[in-house]
Amino acid sequence: MNKEFWRATGVRALRTFLQAVLAIWTAGQLITQVDWKFLLLSAFSSALYSMLTSIVTGLPEVDICHEMTEEEAEDLIDYNDELLDDLYEYETEEDEYE
Repeated sequence: MNKEFWRATGVRALRTFLQAVLAIWTAGQLITQVDWKFLLLSAFSSALYSMLTSIVTGLPEVDICHEMTEEEAEDLIDYNDELLDDLYEYETEEDEYE
């Protein structure tokens, strides 16, 4: 999780907080009749749940993958070649037993 992820998570949580504030506030009849403690606790809880959801599921708008270095790419190619060789050997051995 990089800096971009945390910034996007914070923005999403803030938006959720404000949406909850507006949803509860507009449900009240007058501004003096709003239970502000309930409103802020509910909005804070919504923002916290938003952050936890972002951490668990990730954010589609943030690419957390990194660019692969040339060395990593070569290692991946070597590993793939080894797997293919092992698979070929396994198939060959299986044919001998039939």
